[in-house]
Amino acid sequence: MAIRIHYKITLKNHPPVFGSCDRPHGALHIVETLPEDELVKVEASMNVPLSAEGRIFMNGYQSWTYSTEHSRVGRTHGISRLPKAVVRHYGLDRYGDYNWVSYPEKEGITHGESYCYFREGEDFRLIASLDEKPGYTLFRYDTASHELRIERDCAGLRCGGKFHAFDLYFAHGTEERVFDEWFAALGVKARTQEKLAGYTSWYNRYEDISAQSIREDLAGCAGNLQPGDLFQIDDGWEVNVGDWLEADGAKFPEGMKQAADAIHAAGFRAGLWLAPFVANRASTLYREHRDWFLKDEKGEPWRAGCNWGDFFALDIDHPEVLGYLERVFDRVLNEWGYDLVKLDFLYAAAPFGSSDESRAARMIRAMELLRRLCGEKRILGCGVPLMPAFGLVDYCRIGCDVGLDWDDKPHMRLAHRERVSTRQSIMNTVFRRELNGRAWLNDPDVFFLREDNLKLTDEQKYVLVTVNSVLGGVLLHSDNMARYGAVAKAHYAQALRNREAKNVRVEFDNGLTLSYELNGRRMGVKIV
Repeated sequence: MAIRIHYKITLKNHPPVFGSCDRPHGALHIVETLPEDELVKVEASMNVPLSAEGRIFMNGYQSWTYSTEHSRVGRTHGISRLPKAVVRHYGLDRYGDYNWVSYPEKEGITHGESYCYFREGEDFRLIASLDEKPGYTLFRYDTASHELRIERDCAGLRCGGKFHAFDLYFAHGTEERVFDEWFAALGVKARTQEKLAGYTSWYNRYEDISAQSIREDLAGCAGNLQPGDLFQIDDGWEVNVGDWLEADGAKFPEGMKQAADAIHAAGFRAGLWLAPFVANRASTLYREHRDWFLKDEKGEPWRAGCNWGDFFALDIDHPEVLGYLERVFDRVLNEWGYDLVKLDFLYAAAPFGSSDESRAARMIRAMELLRRLCGEKRILGCGVPLMPAFGLVDYCRIGCDVGLDWDDKPHMRLAHRERVSTRQSIMNTVFRRELNGRAWLNDPDVFFLREDNLKLTDEQKYVLVTVNSVLGGVLLHSDNMARYGAVAKAHYAQALRNREAKNVRVEFDNGLTLSYELNGRRMGVKIV
């Protein structure tokens, strides 16, 4: 029996538009001709039955957003449990979808953006967006009523003429089949299938880096990494976030070109971290160009979060901002010679839309800008809403930052869905695995094999490195490899071999297990 989809388009000054249609297998485009007006709400609903053993996946807003399968009694946690003063002080509502999505915080109610699926054993029912430009597609499921509600994030958008209320794709079958069909319908292919391995400076030294520390870690990688691997300098090379044209002279007195030259001389590709759409309060950019920033309802620069003691979002429509970004990327990629840029905190480019453009369309435009500025150089995207980056970045983070422990302190687990957590990072690697090789190559964040400056057990380190190497397309660490003993070297060699794993399966009997075939042997690791 066909399943009916009922939809409603609410306008500010005209009567609502109602309609219904049957759900197909394949693409569904709901297009209505609307009068000149302002959109208030665009919503649809359909019935999706789910058994007591069935599972629900709702994709979270951006890279760091915790996104896992839920049971029938699961819920999507927001930040309403936190005191408003805490949320305001730390800007916790700026990292996710909290400003424009309501969180009922009720058992059995889950939500996500751009795609979702319902799983019964190995049978998947995928419901996904084909076009986010008219507005992010928001899915919300209530297990009590079996109702799936679908909304467009387009309130306040001016309409007139043909409007794509929804562009959806429905697929039913195996995991491989439904995701292959969706990406074929999208016309999106990963820009590269070349897997990356290497080093990044962040998760050991964090911002405490210098030319000397880079030389030390580069020497440790020599003889351990392979020629052509990535050696990435992360945050801490600049004086302030936003001021990207010069290095911190106290840390890198010979500049960033010299650092890239040293990396190349060692036989590695050079990577550099930037957050191109933001600047912190102490930056020269913020102090001298306040008019370059997006404004909030009070006319003040839009605060995008609390890192670095507050940071603010640049306006990509300001011509001087575009000129500045062109100079930055020309210097980093052409003058300094970096081969890859890790571009972080990208969500800040589009915290809201306008009457002429949805926030999703603005985010897509921001990603297209970055692709143009980087040309054919490699981009590792991070902190970015996922679907706007499909096919535009070469590699992409698909989880939050890992931590030096397993799951942070208990009180931190009440924080936003974008918090630091090794456990949550692993779960995102598992449940966003289908994007790997289709949208880009997945970056599951780093693993650790070192013994110092770390609180993970040997078992936890083994789970992390195995999941990352089997399911990811990027395999980075932050260790000084010169200190690796025989056991760590053996684990690293095994991680490289794991990248050739075949017949990978995620199994849910008696917990969560990752299994795979390697050199004719069936292997596995229990995650939870």
